[in-house]
Amino acid sequence: MMNAVIALAVIGGVLGFMLGIANQYLKVEEDPRIDVVADKLPGANCGGCGYAGCRDLANALVSGEVTSCSKCVVANQIAKEGIAKYLNETPGPDGNTLSVKV
Repeated sequence: MMNAVIALAVIGGVLGFMLGIANQYLKVEEDPRIDVVADKLPGANCGGCGYAGCRDLANALVSGEVTSCSKCVVANQIAKEGIAKYLNETPGPDGNTLSVKV
């Protein structure tokens, strides 16, 4: 019985160590502007913009796939202006800003 417990503990430790190493080498860097834009969106996740949720729309805005904040039908004008101003003024990891319209 004790041998089984020790064997499972060793296997768990080795697999946990391998997962930790894999996390260091395989992690995906994400543009920090996505979080800021997602926080500025209303968070309704209604799909009215054609995307699965507000985070997907934020990702599309930051990647340049969408160039207008008017895709979000739930956000008010102040939120849309804030998003456009933020993306037009804040450079991404590559040092470039976006041209986003309200």
